[in-house]
Amino acid sequence: MNNFTHWNEEGRPKMVDISAKEITTRTAIARSTILLSDAVYEAIQQGGIKKGDPTQVAQIAGIMGAKKTADIIPMCHPIMLQGTDFQFDYEKAENGYELHIQATVKCSGKTGVEMEALTAVSVAALTFYDMCKAVDKTMVIKETYLVEKTGGKSGTFVHK
Repeated sequence: MNNFTHWNEEGRPKMVDISAKEITTRTAIARSTILLSDAVYEAIQQGGIKKGDPTQVAQIAGIMGAKKTADIIPMCHPIMLQGTDFQFDYEKAENGYELHIQATVKCSGKTGVEMEALTAVSVAALTFYDMCKAVDKTMVIKETYLVEKTGGKSGTFVHK
């Protein structure tokens, strides 16, 4: 078990010690996609979602999710985030529409914010579903992935 970074000499889980790492500016961009019906898209465009604007509520939920990542992902370090922002883009699909949710998370710290960005878009997608499910429960939350990350020892990563 000694070869694993998140296990101590006794074979028990541990949080990695990052105290010797350098503070760098770190960013992460993550994306999630939701497939939705024409009915959901039209209801949103016409202000017909009874709970309110689903993207505004999803954005707030996503920001909260980014801030709470260390509370739900066991080995994540609590991070002082310096910024979290979202983009929501609808795209006509073969059947209905796709909503692309993208979050950008930034900090200056000793560990990256990839998990915070991934959590942000996941929570935003779940919240969007919750806001719109009264219109149509057939929405599908599709792929969620890291688009890009910068900073830290491992440098820049760009999803291809």
